[in-house]
Amino acid sequence: MKDGIHPNYDLVVFKDSSSDFSFLTRSTKHSKETIKWEDGKEYPLVILEITSASHPFYTGKQQLIDSAGRVEKFMKKYGMKNAEKDTVEKKSGAKKETKDSAIADS
Repeated sequence: MKDGIHPNYDLVVFKDSSSDFSFLTRSTKHSKETIKWEDGKEYPLVILEITSASHPFYTGKQQLIDSAGRVEKFMKKYGMKNAEKDTVEKKSGAKKETKDSAIADS
């Protein structure tokens, strides 16, 4: 390998901020913060927001999605226009022609 073009590949400790999980591995990532590891040596510390210890896919603790709220939001945004049209048609006495009524009239 050419000298001076590749980043340093050293031991680094990654720590999950949402749990007390941390692991030591090699990385090109660097940090000014350091931590004393179990072997007594100091290594650069990189804080992560999520790791396999806190990710719902790996922990099996999936969060429920509020799908009812999404449907209500959709209906409020788009469904009201159709509901208003139906109300106006009912008040004016206009009848919507369907396939069944068209066949019955023939």
